[in-house]
This record gives sequence, C-alpha cells and structure tokens, in this order.
Amino acid sequence: MTTLYGWGPLFDCPSPSPFVMKTEIQMQMLGLEFDRKIADLDCVPKRKAPYVMDGTTLIEDSNFIRAHFEEKLGRSLDHGLSACEKATARALERMVEGHLRDFLIHVRWLNDANFNKGPAVFFMGVPEPARADVMADVRKTIAATHDGTGYGRFTEAERIAQVEWDIEAVVNQLGDKNFLFGDEPVGADASVAAMLISASTEFFDSPLPALILKNPPLVEYMQRMKELYLADAKWPMPEMA
Repeated sequence: MTTLYGWGPLFDCPSPSPFVMKTEIQMQMLGLEFDRKIADLDCVPKRKAPYVMDGTTLIEDSNFIRAHFEEKLGRSLDHGLSACEKATARALERMVEGHLRDFLIHVRWLNDANFNKGPAVFFMGVPEPARADVMADVRKTIAATHDGTGYGRFTEAERIAQVEWDIEAVVNQLGDKNFLFGDEPVGADASVAAMLISASTEFFDSPLPALILKNPPLVEYMQRMKELYLADAKWPMPEMA
C-alpha cells in the first residue's frame, strides 16, 4: 500500500502546501494508485510534508518522492525531453520554488492578519496556555531564516520585482502551448502549476494573485492542471483541535 501524507483543500486551494500538490500531481502522472492521509509532522524525522509510506519505506520531501518512484517504476517524468529541455525544466522548478515560495511564506506567516486567518489554524492542537508562545517562536524562526538568507532584508517592492521576473519567465516558457514543453505535462509542470495555484489564492491579502491572474495563459494553464489532477482528490478532513 502506498500512502501520501499531506493536507487537502484549505485557504481556497487544493492544499495549503504547494509541495503536497506537486507530489500529488507527480504520483498521478506516474500512474500510481495511492491513499491520502493527513500528515502528522511529529511522526517523521524532517517534520515536514509531503511524505509517503510506500509499503514499509518512508520517503520524505517532494523531490525524493519523485526520484523514488521514477526509479522503482523505471519511468521518468522528463520522458521525451531533450537534455537542454531537462535542464530548463529543472531550472524552472528551482526558480518557482525559490522566490515564489519565499514570498508565499513571507505573506502568510509574517503578516499578522494573514497569519491569524491562515497558518494559525495549524496550531489549534497546541494546548491553549502555550499556543501563543509556540506560534511566536515559529514565526520568529521564520523571520530569522529569511533575514539570514537575505530575503528578509529586501523591501516589499524588491520582493515583488523578483516574483514578477519569475512569473514572466514562466509565461515566456509556456507561450501558446498547453503545458510548459508541449501538449503533454512533464514533471516540472507539477511544480510550476502547484506553486502558481498556491500563489494565486485570493484568501490572503497579497499582491501575488493580481500578478498571476492578469495573464490569461497562466489562468488557463492552472485550470488545465487542476482539472487533470486535482479536481477529484479525496482528502480526509483534518482534526484542528
């Protein structure tokens, strides 16, 4: 039995985590049959999702999950791509999982109003007397990480400029194609589409949705990916308290 651990619809997204969406899409691309269960981050060493139990084997991180099943099945999600296209696909994944991810984290976790109506829900299982301190510590750690990498030192205008350049690169790569490299989706489509879908939710106060949704080709691209892979996902309801 193969089980994907993560979270289902939340914050007007198929999942609150673009990386859970990415893995869910890639596992379907590989033709896998799998169950879905709510993640318990205290049960896994890396304390993050997605993670997968493939029989008795635990695989953590979306990139290693993909690699595990590609090797096991003898299939590649880059099948049909040239060496140059594979390099481009890899670069596109790393790009959107860089600035776009950082902007998402900054908007959701370090903006008080957004945090209180969004990520704060993940802490409902923490005993009430300790909850405020735990949330403050987590947010402080995120802010320190952003400051340490330099991202937290950018102005809002500079952060927006970075994601605008990334979005433009995706638009240019997509062109008038159905998917990033043609008529069929590849592994990079899972990553790019998941990040765009997550960033375009209007649940949070953020400039990201407007930057993405003003591009009709991106809107159509996200819709194609959602209809193909995310429309019928059956996730159990999480227990938030």
